[in-house]
Amino acid sequence: MRIVLGTKNPHKVYEVQSALGTPFEVVPQPETVPDVEETGITFVENAIIKARHTSRYVNDLVLADDSGLSIDALDGRPGVRSARYAEGDDLARIRKVLEEMTHVPDHRRQAAFVCALALAQDGNVLWTGEGRVDGMIGRAPSGTNGFGYDPIFRIPEFNRTMAELTIGEKNRTSHRGRALQEFARHFAGSLRL
Repeated sequence: MRIVLGTKNPHKVYEVQSALGTPFEVVPQPETVPDVEETGITFVENAIIKARHTSRYVNDLVLADDSGLSIDALDGRPGVRSARYAEGDDLARIRKVLEEMTHVPDHRRQAAFVCALALAQDGNVLWTGEGRVDGMIGRAPSGTNGFGYDPIFRIPEFNRTMAELTIGEKNRTSHRGRALQEFARHFAGSLRL
């Protein structure tokens, strides 16, 4: 089953394809699909905006996600603005979070990664789901796997950051992995659109 992922981010395409495996063929949205403004105030609202938008430009099913980091000590920030929390790249966003948390003690560094998924076709939403993983914000980046805030997000059960996990561990544990597991359970073998 071919699914267009509502993103041009190659890291997400790789991660989703690795998590879903066969019978799914995951491809990025075409470069010709214009960007859409994420105006939602929740992760699921933004996932729906992206899925509907991209599904108007392609003939395939579109799976879009909106995900981000919610930090208790920062009143839920960066939240839905995770990808736009600071000008520049992932490292600039990590630096901003770490600077804001400089004086936050270790026992108050709780955070969660959240991922909302939306499946759409021809502008119509067919399904939504969400995954979450709880952890702690480290004091310095560690690890080279993954992307985004992965190097500072520590998972207590592994005593490692998300960026130190293998792709298999990440797919079983991460917010996106959990949301994709829910997607696969609901739709493997049942989507014949």
